[in-house]
Amino acid sequence: MLKRSDLLKSLRGGLKAAPVVALLGPRQCGKTTIARELAGGGRATYLDLENPADLARLGEPMLALGPLKGLIVIDEVQRRPGLFPVLRVLADRRPLPARFLVLGSASPELLRQSSETLAGRVRFVEMGGFSLEEAGAQHWRRLWMRGGFPRSYLARSEAESLRWREDFIRTFLERDLPQLGVRVPAARMRRFWTMLAHYAGGIWNGSEIGRSLGDAHTTVRNHLDLLSAALVVRVLQPWHENLGKRQVKAPKVYVRDTGLLHALLGVPDMRSLEAHPKLGASWESFVIEQVLARAPAREAYYWRTQAGAELDLLLLTGGKRIGVEVKYSDAPAMTRSINSALADLRLDRLFVVHAGTARFPLGRKVEALSLEDCLSELAKLRSR
Repeated sequence: MLKRSDLLKSLRGGLKAAPVVALLGPRQCGKTTIARELAGGGRATYLDLENPADLARLGEPMLALGPLKGLIVIDEVQRRPGLFPVLRVLADRRPLPARFLVLGSASPELLRQSSETLAGRVRFVEMGGFSLEEAGAQHWRRLWMRGGFPRSYLARSEAESLRWREDFIRTFLERDLPQLGVRVPAARMRRFWTMLAHYAGGIWNGSEIGRSLGDAHTTVRNHLDLLSAALVVRVLQPWHENLGKRQVKAPKVYVRDTGLLHALLGVPDMRSLEAHPKLGASWESFVIEQVLARAPAREAYYWRTQAGAELDLLLLTGGKRIGVEVKYSDAPAMTRSINSALADLRLDRLFVVHAGTARFPLGRKVEALSLEDCLSELAKLRSR
């Protein structure tokens, strides 16, 4: 298993700053593994709410949790949303005898309950699959193809990795979503998710997708919100300001893990991907997810005008405006769109991320570079 030292550091820092830390991420991304690693070095109590014995133990949560000290880990906390009022009472004790690490898939109920009941007491940490830094920059093609879910990335062969991802999709739709309160038939949600894969990197058009599926645009928007809340789909919001130009105001959609994207598209290996019409969209999805591991999603947007000028990613960080344009090429060049983004958005810097290793300037404030170098530059900007 790869070490996830940055995530462990975030969790330890969160537990020092807040009485409750919520580690949120999709199923099978490694939350339980890292929680056990965090808890393994000291006094800790571990409760898994998918374990009937632990679930029964919390039948009277105040009696069960009140006497405990040290770190208390509660896994699959969304199965008992009624725990949050109890955690609020326990988090307000002085002196504080225990701190809580709660793990769960980011269901709407989980987010609503924790944000309202534990306001001012909870620190959220979002977790995805392996990042490029964790996997190692030399393994970027494998990470891109297989995605970051540990069992997919670490599988012994491409075929085994693909089988795991196909099983994950089926289990997620048939078991996990219903446990989160979703009542949409698995077959219908599978068709919707597959259609999103074919729209990856595109502008959301609920009416068009609804017509294709035979559903109302409000219904498919609800499906989108469900998959976004479960952290398997990203909805990237548009940036717009008074520029004297007509700007696109609908979001873009991505399947967050490119391994799942490829499974939904029926792409078994890199050779097939390189011949697939969604190659560019897949590369864009991969780069954006890796970049957003460095920059919080709340500070990230895309930009596009009705005339066709666009920027794949606009990051507002450290008081600066940083643009990221993604090209599946080893020799990108300046374009009218890049010039428009520089001028209209008043960018401080613009990185053109390509699939090669070379690094070279394209113009004033514009640099072409690899994904690894882009992540390094973003780290420097955030540390200043």
